[in-house]
Amino acid sequence: MEVLLALTIGTVTAAAVYLMLAGHMLRFIFGLVLISNAANLTIFLAGRLTEGAPPLIAEGADAPVAGVANALPQALVLTAIVIGFGLFAFAIVLVFRAWSALGTLNPDEMRLAEPRNEDAENQLSQEVKT
Repeated sequence: MEVLLALTIGTVTAAAVYLMLAGHMLRFIFGLVLISNAANLTIFLAGRLTEGAPPLIAEGADAPVAGVANALPQALVLTAIVIGFGLFAFAIVLVFRAWSALGTLNPDEMRLAEPRNEDAENQLSQEVKT
């Protein structure tokens, strides 16, 4: 089962990288969500997949009985899910604001602070002449 989950994590990570390199902001956001889910699955898999009882300590005992589930990866994944959702919400609002201000989601066309290629070439040729 762990090998199957590792292959799934690899596939999800590959899909996320493909989407993040696609050159479109909305696809980048979907890739970010996928890579976040792949990281959560990796943390969950690192805690090993075992069937066990809940990690509860019986009354009067100092430690739980043997064969309990590891609660640390579960807590880390739960925290990562909340943080990932916050990042996703922020990124969606940021993309929407960029689209409403610039009218495009193509990163190559979002050159508000950078000169266009022909403008940069003209400026460079003028500097070389002087």
